[in-house]
Amino acid sequence: MAKGDADEKVSVSESKEPKLTDLPGIGPAVSSKLESAGVYDLMTLAVMSPSELGDTAGISPAVARKAIQAARKMLDLGFTDGLEFAERRKTINYITTGSKNLNELLGGKGVESRAVTEAFGAYGSGKTQLGSTLAVNVQLPIESGGANGKCVFIDTEGTFRPARIKQIAEGLGANPEKVLKNIFVARAFNSDHQMLLLEKVSEMIKNGEPIKLIIIDSLTAHFRAEFAGRGQLADRQQKLNRYMHDLMKLAESNNLAVYVTNQVMANPAQLFGDPTTAIGGHIVGHASTYRIYLRRGKQKSRVAKLIDSPNLPDNECIFFVSDKGVIDGEDVVSR
Repeated sequence: MAKGDADEKVSVSESKEPKLTDLPGIGPAVSSKLESAGVYDLMTLAVMSPSELGDTAGISPAVARKAIQAARKMLDLGFTDGLEFAERRKTINYITTGSKNLNELLGGKGVESRAVTEAFGAYGSGKTQLGSTLAVNVQLPIESGGANGKCVFIDTEGTFRPARIKQIAEGLGANPEKVLKNIFVARAFNSDHQMLLLEKVSEMIKNGEPIKLIIIDSLTAHFRAEFAGRGQLADRQQKLNRYMHDLMKLAESNNLAVYVTNQVMANPAQLFGDPTTAIGGHIVGHASTYRIYLRRGKQKSRVAKLIDSPNLPDNECIFFVSDKGVIDGEDVVSR
């Protein structure tokens, strides 16, 4: 695995991107206040209201308005024609899942950047195993199905295992220590901590870390535990909605991939067929670009079913989990 490029801080093109201090009325002191409040880039500032920016940065509404207008002008936040949008789509990265079948299910190349890919299923269905495989594969060169980048793993359930990462890395012939060095792990202890960690990711990217993948395992565990009962459902969904939109914005503005796992429950109203339903309802469903339902299959296989996608038909495939991570049937290695 050639990963020298993954250790590079920023490319030449990235270093020329406008900074907060390039805006009128935003000097080093004001920029520092904004960063302390979690505002690290022009996109975050551009979508703020003048009063919100003024309160956050300690500047007058008139100065805040000028800064916002300048940020919007720099980012060109208007409409673009379809052809121009198609050109922008060419910058998207793809991270191989390790399985050709699963890659095909997702459009041919794997998990894509500027998108949120959600995998839900019962325990033992392969959600975490897929996440661990992606954490290693993102470090591969682009020509080998990676993104030449690093990974952030937000662990809410204590599922991250360095030994498993080493095992997958060794299966690919990579240096296990170097692979682990390129994965930033944080254990989130509640939903507020989980949300705060996204701000930390933005800060790391600003400081030059080439992060190309964010893994959250699992997305809804803390939200589900902290907001119990129907009386708190609206509050939970509102907070979850904000979190999902922060994830989408992070993925879009930094051209990185987001992979989240989700818990499930049995729908008592489902009389026929599979009653398994993902937690989070329509909020998570609408915010996820790709939704995959994972379940156990025959002879230790796993079945992945594409539930939702903006451009792909509903389909399903079979893959396996081995010492090398996620693989196809013909590559099965006994564990």
